[in-house]
Amino acid sequence: MTLDAVLSRIDADLPQATERLLELLRIQSISTDPAFADHCQTAADWLVRDLQSIGITAEKRETPGHPMVVGHLEGDGPHLLFYGHYDVQPVDPLELWDRDPFDPQIEETAKGKVIRGRGSSDDKGQLMTFVEACRAWKSEHGALPCRITFFFEGEEESGSPSLVPFMQENAEELKSDLALICDTGMFESRVPSIVTMLRGLLGEEITITAPDKDLHSGMYGGVAMNPIRVLTRVLASLHDDQGRVTVPGFYDGVHELPDDIRSQWQGLAFDHGTFLGDVGLSEPAGEQDRTPIEMIWSRPTCDVNGIWGGYTGDGFKTVLPSKAHAKVSFRLVGDQDPHKIRNSFRQLVRDALPADCEVEFSGHGASQASTTETTDPAFEAARVALTNEWNVPAAYVGCGGSIPIAGHFQDILDTTPMLVGFGKDDDQIHSPNEKYDMESFHKGIRSWARILDALT
Repeated sequence: MTLDAVLSRIDADLPQATERLLELLRIQSISTDPAFADHCQTAADWLVRDLQSIGITAEKRETPGHPMVVGHLEGDGPHLLFYGHYDVQPVDPLELWDRDPFDPQIEETAKGKVIRGRGSSDDKGQLMTFVEACRAWKSEHGALPCRITFFFEGEEESGSPSLVPFMQENAEELKSDLALICDTGMFESRVPSIVTMLRGLLGEEITITAPDKDLHSGMYGGVAMNPIRVLTRVLASLHDDQGRVTVPGFYDGVHELPDDIRSQWQGLAFDHGTFLGDVGLSEPAGEQDRTPIEMIWSRPTCDVNGIWGGYTGDGFKTVLPSKAHAKVSFRLVGDQDPHKIRNSFRQLVRDALPADCEVEFSGHGASQASTTETTDPAFEAARVALTNEWNVPAAYVGCGGSIPIAGHFQDILDTTPMLVGFGKDDDQIHSPNEKYDMESFHKGIRSWARILDALT
């Protein structure tokens, strides 16, 4: 059978596939730091050569930032686009790594073999699962079973500033029947999953100024307004006693879960006690009338991600600061409008300011949530393919994180995104000692081969 031959090829060629991934992981493609710009170019060049080695017409496309890689392979059947990103997060603090983050190695752990190194899970390892599936298929049959476009980005970890303009300028070239994204994970590290809900993201940085200079708290304390006092009062007012966000109009566009989705999620038997216990907590802190899994996947949030002001060094300095700062993020769901929420939040802050205080805002991103309908038969075909590979019933799940590219495929290209990933909860992405399970890499390649077969 066609598929059996491809799966056998994947098994036989796993050592070579692993070595190719290790080679890509050695490239220090940190997109946020200009010092690594040449390394991002190197990574893009490496991917172009690798795609060309399979017979794919591929090229590097320059942008104002880091380059895109675009490849095309003609074929019959549906047109699939596969998206991944080759850039990685910074590696600091280096002293917390057990080895050089760009000297990847295969390690034996209590849970089996892993590939250790920056980008191994997010997203180079995941990206290469699809490429290796295509390589194996082409090796066995000389051609792939459908038309495929490869689309690799180099700025995902730094906000994707070049992505939307590039997609708009090249929309006709990138349009497809289905956009495959491999930048997610498995449910509780064991259930293969197709993500159908992604939260949007809105970021705001606040600076409140009271006196025009730092003051001696003995001379001015009590009579001069302290901006930290003002800021903390504002931040404390963002939630009520039941965990609901108090920003006016915040819940406009938030929809209730469909009964079938709620039932499926309940069937996953999510253990929130273990989930919180693994990070030293015990009680869910969100909306008290919602289940923990709803809080993570389908409810909006407001979180303070950073707060500072005054003297924060060693020792003690009795300063009354001139300025106080905070970073606040909102995870959005349904049809929430990030721009309306931004305006409402800023007005809430302004209304809370006493005399003699001023506020400055700096916005950081404003992406809407993304929801994918699973009525397209491709989704059930992919779910069955995943079930057959992992011998565990695959599930449609939500994701608490934000992957703006999914929404861009919908809005700019009018293409339905399908998010399938093989990351595990303990992969430590964005953290020291990032890893990718060899099982995830191997079975991920096999999974994509099964999905290609099922979709064509």
